[in-house]
Amino acid sequence: MRDKIADVSSIITSFQIKDLNQLETFRIQFLGSKSDIKTLFGELKTVPNEEKKSIGKELNDLRIQAEEKFATYKDQLESKPETSESIDFSKTGESFSVGSHHPISLVRSEIIEIFNRIGFIVSEGPEIEDDWHNFSALNFPPEHPARDMQDTFFIEKGEKEMALRTHTSSVQVRVMENQQPPIRTISPGRVYRNEAISARAHCFFHQVEGLYIDKNVSFADLKQTLLYFAKEMFGDKAQIRLRPSYFPFTEPSAEVDVSCSICNAKGCNVCKNTGWLEILGCGMVDPNVLEAAGIDSKTYTGYAFGMGIERITQLKYKVNDLRLYSENDVRFLKQFTPSF
Repeated sequence: MRDKIADVSSIITSFQIKDLNQLETFRIQFLGSKSDIKTLFGELKTVPNEEKKSIGKELNDLRIQAEEKFATYKDQLESKPETSESIDFSKTGESFSVGSHHPISLVRSEIIEIFNRIGFIVSEGPEIEDDWHNFSALNFPPEHPARDMQDTFFIEKGEKEMALRTHTSSVQVRVMENQQPPIRTISPGRVYRNEAISARAHCFFHQVEGLYIDKNVSFADLKQTLLYFAKEMFGDKAQIRLRPSYFPFTEPSAEVDVSCSICNAKGCNVCKNTGWLEILGCGMVDPNVLEAAGIDSKTYTGYAFGMGIERITQLKYKVNDLRLYSENDVRFLKQFTPSF
């Protein structure tokens, strides 16, 4: 055993270290997890008991010898200034490209942050839904003509018919079923519609839907929340207008327009020269929806709203074709690379 220790000590003494690569080789050979010294420590158990103390001390001295040599050369090499002789000017320079988030992800995060500041939490749910959560619980009775408002992708799962969710309102149903008011949540996610793909429509897109249920919630609360969102997203000059509309799960319902940020509400081809762009739908939660989820509609009221993230992104970044979001064109995506 002592002969082995002496041999390793001799190798450590004679080991030549001229650069960082040789230093790393030295570390692996003598100080690594499978080093020569580690192997000798493993053989210590075979040494007779009366010699273990002295052999153990010699092994410790050997390890200290290796550690001291490693530390000495490490300090020397790392503090050594780089000279022109040590630089290979013939090497090809390497450029490092900086990635970025997708514009949909950027706007999604910004929307979530805005609503987080006024107490909304994020809720998520499955993209494949059953009829109850996607339709019936939202006041879409069987054979109701309102079901034709959305072209749905249906999926057969055993004997049960499922569907790719057509809105993230299905997440709101799950929240209402599992939580008693007060409820203040937003549900961002991807949704699907069986539509022809064009510059203005796609078979999948992204939504953020909001829900607030509590005692004495009014339409005025809804309007103020949406005005706050518009100003935070599009600037202090942004204005909104509400137009009466119809949704099966809200009553009364409204479409919300925001003043066009592309032309500053003066009129352009994007806003069809009206100065306004539709960004979301909203309304007071229908009592039938509250009751279906087990919430007393005589005690609680609430509002809901939903917006397409693609439309908000279009306004914020002036994107004129929805297909650009999913084509992975690097020229398009590079425009959203952060500047440092």
